Amino acid sequence: MNYPLTSIHPNAKIGENVIIESFVSIQEDVIIGDGTWIGPNAVIMNGSRIGKNCQIHPGAVISGTPQDKKFDGEYTTAIIGDNTTIREFATINRGTKAKEKTVIGSNCLIMSYGHVAHDTIIGNGCIVGSYAGLAGEVEMDDFAILSPGSLVHQFCRIGTHVMIQGGSKVTKDVPPYCMAGRDPLAYTGVNSVGLRRRGFSNEAINQILDIYRIIYQKGLNVSQALVFIEENLSGSTERDVILNFVRGSKRGIIRSVLDSRNTEE
Repeated sequence: MNYPLTSIHPNAKIGENVIIESFVSIQEDVIIGDGTWIGPNAVIMNGSRIGKNCQIHPGAVISGTPQDKKFDGEYTTAIIGDNTTIREFATINRGTKAKEKTVIGSNCLIMSYGHVAHDTIIGNGCIVGSYAGLAGEVEMDDFAILSPGSLVHQFCRIGTHVMIQGGSKVTKDVPPYCMAGRDPLAYTGVNSVGLRRRGFSNEAINQILDIYRIIYQKGLNVSQALVFIEENLSGSTERDVILNFVRGSKRGIIRSVLDSRNTEE
């Protein structure tokens, strides 16, 4: 269903039962899945790949040109999974030659005025709060929550099931299952409430707590802590997710609240 005063290129591929409100602009190289709603004044630009049953709210811009001076007009896309909501005036830039795509997974929520820059990869079930900004080539794993007003430095990674306090400045990687807050950003505990809501057992949560006590409170450096965890804690999915994340971190992980206080003092 298309309302009047829209601009839809005839080559755009629009699925069934898609509602396109007034004053929407849809360019040529666009694919929109079945059941999606495009709100008034939204701009869907070349390279947009929008899944089924999405909601694109008024004023949002999907697949805008990357805000990267290295971008040289190469062909890239912005991909949005099924059942994802993009709220008012959020901006999603398409990729560059670095990854050739920006990706937002399924069942995500990008709140009003959120910005997702080029080549950023957001997993499934994630939330990006209002006025939060993710710089280029950020990774945000499944079910992570970035609270309103937060800023994420380029190339940072946010682990699965992480909860980041509003107004935070993320300049280091945030390991899985954590809560992070304060300034500078620091580990403040395990996201136990969120994990229980997602069906994690008490045994799994307790092991995650043990792992982070070893990393942040045992007085070991990170490499020593990881070896100690492998040698002393039984194998599990959660243990391996944390170990692999920390070992793969290129920017280093955030410090603990106590370490941050000691640095300030």
